[in-house]
Amino acid sequence: MKLQSDPHFGANAITGYGAGYVEINKTPYEHAVLLSSDGAISRWPVAAFEELNPSHFTQMIDLKPELILIGTGKRQQFPKPELLKDLINAKIGFEIMNSQAACRTYNILVGEGRKVMLALLVDAA
Repeated sequence: MKLQSDPHFGANAITGYGAGYVEINKTPYEHAVLLSSDGAISRWPVAAFEELNPSHFTQMIDLKPELILIGTGKRQQFPKPELLKDLINAKIGFEIMNSQAACRTYNILVGEGRKVMLALLVDAA
């Protein structure tokens, strides 16, 4: 699915999403990614939802996003609260949704000029 975006100047944007990939700035990625509206695109070192642990979330705190969108793959899945404890203690907001919805929401927030981060799981094709 191609996504229409109206990104804030210079911001990273999701330009497509499908089975086994996410396209960021017209470059496809076939692995989980951490994406900041105003920073680098990096591999998120987790292959499946069941592998998530607290360190996968604490690495985002230093970037001080306003909000973190967590895309959990084809279906919405909620991590155990103890995994998100450090985000809560740092007073960083987060939303959990399926990955396709997270991509759309990310582009909307970036278009509004918000400092948002996307932590996205990409399901295998």
